[in-house]
Amino acid sequence: MKHASRLEGTHLVGAPARPSAARARRRTVRWTVIAVASLFVAVVIGLFAGAVRISPVGIVGWMFGGGSLTEQQKAIVAELRLPRVVLAGLVGAALSVSGCAYQAAFRNPLADPYLLGSAAGAGLGATIVIVLGAADVPLALPAAAFLGALGGVGLAYLMASTRAAGRTSTSLLLGGVAVASFLTALQTYVQQRNTDDLRAVYAFILGRLGTSGWHEVWLALPWVALACGVLLASRRLLEVLSLGDLEAASLGAHVARDRAIVVIAASLATAAAVAVAGLIGFVGLIVPHAVRMATGASNRLVVGLSILFGAAFLILCDVLARTVVAPGELPIGVITALIGAPFFALVLRRSGGAR
Repeated sequence: MKHASRLEGTHLVGAPARPSAARARRRTVRWTVIAVASLFVAVVIGLFAGAVRISPVGIVGWMFGGGSLTEQQKAIVAELRLPRVVLAGLVGAALSVSGCAYQAAFRNPLADPYLLGSAAGAGLGATIVIVLGAADVPLALPAAAFLGALGGVGLAYLMASTRAAGRTSTSLLLGGVAVASFLTALQTYVQQRNTDDLRAVYAFILGRLGTSGWHEVWLALPWVALACGVLLASRRLLEVLSLGDLEAASLGAHVARDRAIVVIAASLATAAAVAVAGLIGFVGLIVPHAVRMATGASNRLVVGLSILFGAAFLILCDVLARTVVAPGELPIGVITALIGAPFFALVLRRSGGAR
């Protein structure tokens, strides 16, 4: 009863509104407006950046059904730049909301979407397809990466489901580390046996957002939308899980089942992102942390904001990737790593200072 009354005081279990609720609503509205505005600005910048100069005013007008773009400029924006911007937004949203979900479900502020072996599984699947010479077969590479990512998570869950482990958050984390190490070793062995394909393998490992149209967008969209919808609907559940297993169970939560729902949805989003964009690190670590640091909000708000800010963040990272060394292009994973590594150090420093 003591736990329940304390949780009701934080409005997690249908508590009556308090005066602070109005302030919380204003904060939610304010940050949602900021996030939507940031995403809009990032989309405009993404459509503007490129070898062909197009007026930002013309781009904004075109987005709202007007503008003064020529037919050639419209074709460039609609068929070349917009698919890449949308894909970057989908991947950024998927990785960010997955990171937010993992951090809450495992009560680990340094958790990221590649925690449970999904990245290692995707890398192994893609490597096998590349060395078999099937990378040009339609859907072969993304399908292999997708199945490999889900397979890695499945193996981690299988290891954690033993009677001794009990499928606690700790056993899942340890299972993920073991699975990731094993699958990475297999991938390294396959690479060493097929050195002629190393360039293509590393291109996948470092991440890429190059598109040939809307194909990759339609491939990832349904899975990302499904996963984001489940995690948005699980915002209160994430808040309960973040209190710890014992406290969540005392409030009536089915901890193992609820954590499984969250982990499966987050892993599905990660697998979809990896399948179309390769391995892009640090996004799921940077964005949720930055949102929490800026807003001081709970998971009920952070989940939605992570989707919006994550999409904006990766769109801007992609702009840097294709403009810093123009006419060449950097792997987007290099950009996120250059930003993420100092951010990771900052998080560790702040955590140490807090302790």
